[in-house]
Amino acid sequence: MPRSKSISGKIAATPATESCPDLLWMKQVDSDGLLSLFGESRFLMAAIDPATWVLRYGNRAFCDRCDIRDRPAPVKLLDLLPEWETVTLEELYRQQLLERILWQYRQIDLRHLELRHRSAIARGPNRGRLIRFWLNADFVRVDRVDPDADEFADLENNPFSPEMIEERAQNLRLENYRLGGVLLLEGMEVTESERENRLIRRLIDRDAMLQPKGWDGVERQMRSLFDATRCLFLRLWGEEVHVFTHLDTAPRQPTVYSRDGVEDSPLYQAILEHKVTGVSDLSDVQSTELEKQLLDLSLRSLLLIPLKVQSAVNPSSREQLLGVVVLGRDRPDGFGSKDRDRAENLIPALIAAVSYTNQKRFSNLRGIHPAVEWRFLEEAERRSWGLPPEIILFEGVVPLFGMSDIRGSSDERNRAIQADLLEQFQLGLAVVDAVCNCQETALGRQLREDLLEYIAQLKQGVTVDVEVRATEYLQTQLEVYFDYFCRCSEEARAAVDAYKTACDNEEGCVYKARSRYDETLHSITNSLQENWAVWQQKMQAIVPHYCDVECSDGMDHMIYAGKSIHPDFSPFHLKSLRYEQLRAMCDCGRKLMTLKAESQIDLELAHVVLVQHTTIDIFHDENTEKVFDVRGTRDIRYEIVKKRIDKGVDWERGDRITQPGMLTVVYSTDAEWQEYEQYLRYLMREGWVEPKLEFGRVAPLPGVHGLKYARVRIVKA
Repeated sequence: MPRSKSISGKIAATPATESCPDLLWMKQVDSDGLLSLFGESRFLMAAIDPATWVLRYGNRAFCDRCDIRDRPAPVKLLDLLPEWETVTLEELYRQQLLERILWQYRQIDLRHLELRHRSAIARGPNRGRLIRFWLNADFVRVDRVDPDADEFADLENNPFSPEMIEERAQNLRLENYRLGGVLLLEGMEVTESERENRLIRRLIDRDAMLQPKGWDGVERQMRSLFDATRCLFLRLWGEEVHVFTHLDTAPRQPTVYSRDGVEDSPLYQAILEHKVTGVSDLSDVQSTELEKQLLDLSLRSLLLIPLKVQSAVNPSSREQLLGVVVLGRDRPDGFGSKDRDRAENLIPALIAAVSYTNQKRFSNLRGIHPAVEWRFLEEAERRSWGLPPEIILFEGVVPLFGMSDIRGSSDERNRAIQADLLEQFQLGLAVVDAVCNCQETALGRQLREDLLEYIAQLKQGVTVDVEVRATEYLQTQLEVYFDYFCRCSEEARAAVDAYKTACDNEEGCVYKARSRYDETLHSITNSLQENWAVWQQKMQAIVPHYCDVECSDGMDHMIYAGKSIHPDFSPFHLKSLRYEQLRAMCDCGRKLMTLKAESQIDLELAHVVLVQHTTIDIFHDENTEKVFDVRGTRDIRYEIVKKRIDKGVDWERGDRITQPGMLTVVYSTDAEWQEYEQYLRYLMREGWVEPKLEFGRVAPLPGVHGLKYARVRIVKA
């Protein structure tokens, strides 16, 4: 493709014997009066030596912004502006030279890459100023020193790829070229516009905004961009006005005003106008409690940026006010038309940031179960568009509660505590005996008697409070003397070393038996969780439902199912879930039997299912840690029974209704029993349980009477 001629071609053709052709060109420009005109331009303009980067000419704007008037000559541009962002001016220069060289020596046309339009941003000597620079290398002469040294020989049969431009330019061997002429430089201060662009990029970056300090960074940039003293956020919430002293509202409590109390406020009236508005001087307006708060924050002038949105849930409704960003300065008349224009530009990005963070904070309160996540996302969407909050409620759901309780876990842990403490006290006694053997010490003998008393007490049994008191005694009455005891004799030193070795762990005490107990408990609960997860996949395939699992000394699960959770829910789905729940619990019981046989675990599981045919209503209370609470007196009764049923006893015999290795079904009505009698018959047919059933009545629980139970032994696999 023929390349059009340019001024650079004329300069390059100037005879080498001619004195300073580039300066001659500058004189020609000056003779036309253009150089003087450039000197008064608001754009930064300069002429640079392409080989040395020495500044030959700079107009007034360039000299002012780059602070070079008092610098001794010669001044090198790269020394003047050492801080570049993302890409440097030298990299852009190399790319333009590469374009010239590839055309001149290979006839490869790179004009489609528009390299002359690329720019670089530098931080000027005054660090608060950002300057965007463009280069023009059209007036640079390029002559190869050694015509045979061709670093582009590999391009003979390989067309140049645009992706190679940066790498090729960086590896360009400049020492093989004579560079003459002049490099032209144009610049423009972009401090404010670049700050605005960076702020917008940050606001629309979802990952950045969801970081713990995401809004803190936005606040700093907002204050810098608007030269503001404070940033606040104001929200209209029903009949209240909430004022947050920071833009990040999540961890902070607002100051709350009633709308009636501030409706006469000019500030409140300005907010209702739904446009960027300024308040010149707060001290001149009619004061309400709202203005007084702002004056107490030493604010005199305000810039109000309302964030109004169209509801995505109801597009036909009028716009909603998501909130108001309030910028304040500590002097009157702090904001002008330029600030209002800049604020208008920020509104879409601010809306995106506030909407997204509101949505994520609500929908990610905790691991929301997939079956009910749709409702949380729906509510998050409503709130992100400024609509008032609505309670998340699922009405008419059927509860299915079950528990696999590790029987005797407390006794087993007490035995583990007892074994560890006895061993540690015996080691401590050995230390004191060694000290008493090498010297006569009345205090040592008394310390020995204390240890013997503790050992006798521990052999009788322990409780959690004994564990704490005994460990504290050893730390404060024995271990504090170890440094001295080690100097008493080699026997005492060896006894102290044995004591320390036994306690060399994260707990700082003998923890052998308790560690084995913890491992056993972890094995059981881990097995239960893994097994239940497999069964949950099968149960979710029947119909989507909510399921919450908690593990401590065993595992309990809470299932809610109903049409309000999934519209396809039917009586057949309910009965299928109830039967599958019983099968899953039998399988969990079998898994522990296998685990016990393999690892000699002494602990056993007792399983119980609580039946309720009547439906309940559940709702999400944002003020509690729970995902769902029940609503109404009748529903609360079910919650009470859930918490106490595993400790329930038979009304006549007084023994626990739950027994190791058995599945217990607790019910209230004949209809409930008839349904579950059928399920138990199916379990017997499948070989999950033995054919013998045991029945009884549950002794009255606080506030709960009339419960009955049936239990059956789970068959080993």
